[in-house]
Amino acid sequence: MNNQNGNKKDNNNNNNFFNNNPIIVFALFSLVAIMAFKNLFPQDDMNANAGASTYGQEFKKVSYSDIKTLINGGTISYVGIGDTTLKATTNPKMGTKITYQARRVVPDSTLIPMLELKNIEYGGINEENPLGDMLFGWVLPLLIFFAIWSFLAKKMAKNMGGGMLGMGGSKKMINSEKPNVKFDDMAGNKEAKEEVSEIVDFLKSPDRYVNLGAQIPKGVLLVGPPGTGKTLLAKAVAGEADVEFLSVTGSSFIEMFVGVGASRVRDLFEQAKKNAPAIIFIDEIDAIGKSRASGGMGGNDEREQTLNQLLAEMDGFSIDGAPVIVLAATNRPEVLDPALLRPGRFDRQVLVDKPDLQGRIEILNVHIKGVKVSTDVDLREVAVMTAGLAGADLANVINEAALLAGRANKNEVDNSHFKESVERQIAGLEKKSRRISPKERKIVAYHESGHALMAEITKGAKKVSKVSIVPRGLAALGYTLNTPEENKYLMQKHELIAEVDVLLGGRAAEEVFIGEISTGAGNDLERATDIIKSMASIYGMSDVAGLMVLAKQSNQFLGGGQTTKDYSDKLASDLDEHIKSTLNDRYRHVLAAMNAHKESIENMTAELLEKEVISGKRVQEHIINSGKEIYTDGDLHQDEQSK
Repeated sequence: MNNQNGNKKDNNNNNNFFNNNPIIVFALFSLVAIMAFKNLFPQDDMNANAGASTYGQEFKKVSYSDIKTLINGGTISYVGIGDTTLKATTNPKMGTKITYQARRVVPDSTLIPMLELKNIEYGGINEENPLGDMLFGWVLPLLIFFAIWSFLAKKMAKNMGGGMLGMGGSKKMINSEKPNVKFDDMAGNKEAKEEVSEIVDFLKSPDRYVNLGAQIPKGVLLVGPPGTGKTLLAKAVAGEADVEFLSVTGSSFIEMFVGVGASRVRDLFEQAKKNAPAIIFIDEIDAIGKSRASGGMGGNDEREQTLNQLLAEMDGFSIDGAPVIVLAATNRPEVLDPALLRPGRFDRQVLVDKPDLQGRIEILNVHIKGVKVSTDVDLREVAVMTAGLAGADLANVINEAALLAGRANKNEVDNSHFKESVERQIAGLEKKSRRISPKERKIVAYHESGHALMAEITKGAKKVSKVSIVPRGLAALGYTLNTPEENKYLMQKHELIAEVDVLLGGRAAEEVFIGEISTGAGNDLERATDIIKSMASIYGMSDVAGLMVLAKQSNQFLGGGQTTKDYSDKLASDLDEHIKSTLNDRYRHVLAAMNAHKESIENMTAELLEKEVISGKRVQEHIINSGKEIYTDGDLHQDEQSK
């Protein structure tokens, strides 16, 4: 009831600004009254000189010609001449003093001679009104501006829950709710759910731990690649514990004014304490939690003050009563300030990684609800094709498959729609309308056949699921789809070399079968170079640097690059020579493989030119039918790959 009355009062104050500012109202109306008085009773030269008052005079507005008639009639004793106004005053001796006023017609060269002829005094009229000019030119606009500013300030402060223009408050930037999401509603992330499940127990039964003298954790950091469900996991914790969930993004704290972010942090924790037990969830905490030592020259004062305030709040809020636990999410844990990660703050880190095969199947089953799926759809097959995709990617795959079925006017989503959706997610939109010449089409067919051949005969390479010469995406004129059955967390040396061989297969096929290379291998060479460079500078897989780490990998969850070089010029020269010689060695090996499998390449290319798309199974059949072997579980090419 009190809140409703308070809101009503605020609305009345905002909508009736002048009632709350009587001094401004008095000053405004006083100036208007003075200006009006001055305009109604202006002084002419005669009155000013004589000091006569204009009170009691009778004023009449007449035409210009009427005043000239009165002048000729001899009843006028004085004429005041202004730029736009003419005033003629009668002789007081003749009765009531009357002032006739008319708008002057200019130019009129007969007026002055007429007045002199009749011996009538005349003078100028002071038509300027300095007070009025000041009022309308300066005072009134300033008053209007101040009134609008005050009204907007009060209105925005009420809406934003803060001070001047709402700065400092966090009422609107915080999304407060009690989520209905439970752990059962989440698929995949089994290990992550197990790690955060104890937080639910902390929130439900804090006394059990406090009575034993245990300290309930204050902060838990959720780290992982984008789209893996960090926010959903945080909501599930709040849903399981049935507590208030106050969510906010890290960027919401930052404003152009220093100190606003710190004020909002204080306000956020105050609201959490009032709603305890509660969970504070800060998404993308790296926006305010970057290391204070990473700036080099200078820094962002607002970000640093906000971070300092967050650290102080996490140290200061009590857990004696109902607990408040802070959950935060980021995909850039390497940039966070060490003070955030020390014990007593975000001392627990939970990895929310991309799902494994079983996790992908579970996620697909969750998102498939409500979608009309054909009986021929095998979600396990879809899960196998989507290795390396996050939960958000899998949701998009299902949605894209449903859209494809709708465009085709189908009643159900079948297996072909899912396969096309996966290819769109990985390689981009198919562009059959893009016209390429027969010559370029032939080059692309040999190029992709070279990739497919090396993938099937090389130990440690990802097997081929599809080869196509139909353009996709922004610039791909063809592609070879390699889909491992499972995510790879570690790669051995021979697997990295195998990936290089597969990348070089396209260029080698062009050289052997076309007789000239093209620009189509540009991205392949770039990726192959990066792999060899990483093997030598990060993984210690070469003799050029031994076990020395020459570069540090950054942005592990965002596919980031390496730090700047921190080694001698001689070692840099040796590294360059090593990369060049290794690539040349692998390329010679791939060229030899192309010459040894000419029949397989020719057959694959012929089928690609005819059908545009062939499966991985057909690639294997072409190799076997030509009398060669594909790599399975044997030791084929092991000696060659180890060199």
